[in-house]
Amino acid sequence: MIARMTDAATNPIPRFPAGFLWGVSTSAHQIEGAAELRAPSVWDAFTAEPGQVKDGSTAAVACDHYHRYPEDVALLRDLGVDAYRFSVSWPRVNSPGGLDFYDRLVDELCAAGVRPVPTLFHWDLPLSEADAGGWLERDTAGRFAEYAALVAARLGDRVGKWITLNEPAEHTLLGHALGAHAPGKQLLFDALPAAHHQLLAHGLAVQALRAAGATDIGIANSHGPTWPASQEPADLEAAGFYDLLLNRLFADPVLLGQYPDGIGELMPGDAEDLAADLKIIGQPVDWYGINFYAPTRVGAPQGSEIEFGGLTLPAELPFSVREIEGYPVTDFGWPVVPEALTELLVDFRERYGDRLPPVVITENGCSYEGLDDQERITYLDGHLRALHRASEQGVDVRGYFVWSLLDNFEWAEGYARRFGLVHVDFTTLERTPKASYHWLRDVLRTQRTEPRAQG
Repeated sequence: MIARMTDAATNPIPRFPAGFLWGVSTSAHQIEGAAELRAPSVWDAFTAEPGQVKDGSTAAVACDHYHRYPEDVALLRDLGVDAYRFSVSWPRVNSPGGLDFYDRLVDELCAAGVRPVPTLFHWDLPLSEADAGGWLERDTAGRFAEYAALVAARLGDRVGKWITLNEPAEHTLLGHALGAHAPGKQLLFDALPAAHHQLLAHGLAVQALRAAGATDIGIANSHGPTWPASQEPADLEAAGFYDLLLNRLFADPVLLGQYPDGIGELMPGDAEDLAADLKIIGQPVDWYGINFYAPTRVGAPQGSEIEFGGLTLPAELPFSVREIEGYPVTDFGWPVVPEALTELLVDFRERYGDRLPPVVITENGCSYEGLDDQERITYLDGHLRALHRASEQGVDVRGYFVWSLLDNFEWAEGYARRFGLVHVDFTTLERTPKASYHWLRDVLRTQRTEPRAQG
């Protein structure tokens, strides 16, 4: 452990360009608590069902960020980040005085010199919307745009940078196809309308934000390289389909204004309606956010259920997810492969060319226990170097956000996984910065220090 710290000190992370945006991320449902002061969400209903969350917990209190946000903003200020990516809770905004909390939070951030970067949807759909059909219904996209306009009207005088959606791929796959997340539906490929309506909501929200004067808008999509299990045709075909489903299905419409071949006909509406929707979805964004954690190794179906990453994948899927061997893993069991981030970004640049706007890494992080979290330092150090290599290879990278500021409610894992730079005691709610917090603070100071003149 000491050797790794020494190596990092004597081999500093290469300098990123001036103006590079350094930040950390959280989401409303995972940290805010104060559930009694907002309308219920699909996650409140989901966690109330026995067995849905591994430790039986809920996010009713979580980190109590709603009441302790000044303390958390002070942690951001002392860390030295430029920006804080948080999410606005649609259920809270639907409640009396709900936007007042975000007014206070944004004011506190601005006073601390930290740029607020709100995400308008991070999985906590109001239960009232779910009862009306949720993302399986087209009307939800229109109501999301109305909500986006409401938030922009209230916060737009102090917020310049906006994110529409977080990880519609995971929300579709885990929440609507496999039932592992809220709203707990197990629709498999019948979940595809939820993907389309989220993408349409993104496009309509971009229009609403632009109408409110916003000029710096992106989306946070999750992506990772897909590695075939072998060069056998069946494995290559399965890996190609997985890549299409988890990567291109959510990137192509935003960046190219079209679905990959074979996907469009599976989406709701006739060809004319779909073409009109894609014009809305594919209007230019100012930057493209990528959440990156790990690559995925994929092969042909194996004819039985597979346990992977805490999920049971059904046998009827046209692919199987395999273990990636030969790499260290996080406490979540995810492989640590920093070079896969370089691979992903270079592939994106080659695939999308001048249709790819500047890229911001909107999430990157890992789950490890302990205050002396040297493994997290090694993880972040490796991924920052991989990001810099992508920049050297021509990818226009403009920012990097660590997931996450705080240990939090980690969805179906409950409080069993700790992604935070700051440890949270979930009994006392005491915050304690970890070794990784202090490491990142030193990295940011180094990045902002002018290099010494040579010669």
